[in-house]
Amino acid sequence: MNNPALGSIQEPARNVPVSAAVEVLVVGGGPAGIMAALAAAEQGRQVALVEGRSFVGGNLALGLPILGFLSQKGRPIITGLPQQLIDRLRAQGAASEHQPCPLHVSLTLVEPETVKSVAMEMLLERGVQLMLYRQFADAVMDGHRLRGIITESKAGREAILAPVIIDATGDGDVAFRAGVPCEKGDAHGGMQPPTLMFCLAGVDTEKLRRSLADDPQTYRADIIPAEYFARNRQFIVVGLRQRLQQAQADGLTLPTERTILITGLRAGEVWVNMTRVKGVDGTDPQSLSTGEIAARRQIADIQRYLVQYVPGFAQASLAKVAPFLGLRETRRIRGRYVLTREDILGCRRFDDAVAVASYPVDLHHPSDDDCTLEWCGDCYDLPYRCLVPQQVENLLVAGRCISTTHEAMAAIRVMSTCMATGQAVGCAAGMAVAERIPPSALNVSRLRDELRARGAYLRD
Repeated sequence: MNNPALGSIQEPARNVPVSAAVEVLVVGGGPAGIMAALAAAEQGRQVALVEGRSFVGGNLALGLPILGFLSQKGRPIITGLPQQLIDRLRAQGAASEHQPCPLHVSLTLVEPETVKSVAMEMLLERGVQLMLYRQFADAVMDGHRLRGIITESKAGREAILAPVIIDATGDGDVAFRAGVPCEKGDAHGGMQPPTLMFCLAGVDTEKLRRSLADDPQTYRADIIPAEYFARNRQFIVVGLRQRLQQAQADGLTLPTERTILITGLRAGEVWVNMTRVKGVDGTDPQSLSTGEIAARRQIADIQRYLVQYVPGFAQASLAKVAPFLGLRETRRIRGRYVLTREDILGCRRFDDAVAVASYPVDLHHPSDDDCTLEWCGDCYDLPYRCLVPQQVENLLVAGRCISTTHEAMAAIRVMSTCMATGQAVGCAAGMAVAERIPPSALNVSRLRDELRARGAYLRD
């Protein structure tokens, strides 16, 4: 955060070299950005993907399961390119089937390290120019038209130009710097707290599963019945509140009211989603630094809790920690339409729908340690207008920073939906370049036809 008391300095003006000029530029290599780049390349466009880290994958590399590939009625609704990624991973034993889940609609386990290499290979196969180790720094504007971006790296400042640019940063970084109106958090600015995932090895997952199935009075899960654990050897469990409360009464410092565990694809591995740091602003590097430090300090007591109070963890040891905090919420753009909680709970349809989702409004409270979920009972549409920002031309947005309210963002933030919006904007960008029009002028009916032709699921 800037400190006005320290004043400022004046940087000298300088010429910034243009390092690349492409037809479609994707900024951000997470779930949405990967799909956007693949979709634009499928349109025959020259595509570059800029990513600040050394790998692509984003939140897919954190140990999180992918939620919401299926609808609340068990139908596949995230298809096309996202399913192609899962198929490639499954061929290497690095992804599970889409498994219905009473709490999270559906569960798809993926191996984080394999995601990085498989996604990279898919991008390279389609001719996408990968530009890693480059941090987005600024937008290059010509009035209300976005011409390109500025990056910072060990090579210094460089410009990359393109007629259509896709913001898949998750934080709306490009949109914000380009002047798109953005919002953060709830009415008081409170944002859902982030989590630092970590993985324990040496877990007797069969003992854990049998305890959940056979003794639900002691090891009670939220929403998910004991019969579910009796049937499934791969699962996510949320609950065990009584065990956690006992551990807190015994002196352990635990930052959440619920135990959240996800079995890994490898034998004996369990991913833990229990660190929680309130008040973190993911657009402020110092806030992120403070959050990272706090989350890492929480791991020790969480591990002690699991070893001492949860069946199957007696011999568990720390295997790995995610490479960065998993952010649930930062900026949301203001687009041509703002998706609302009412749209989601009303299973609303839109004439310009370019993706379909079914994940509930899963709101981790900014002000306390709990979470609430609201289900619509079926599916809801995501309109193209939510991906087209106000005030700036030549820009599209995909992922959790699309145009929604705070409550609606809590539903569309999961990786399956982010991937679907990524495919939509990548396809739209390719079509807009071919027609030499801004994305806002695209015929959405033809876009919908093209998405269907490329395997995406849309409701009639």
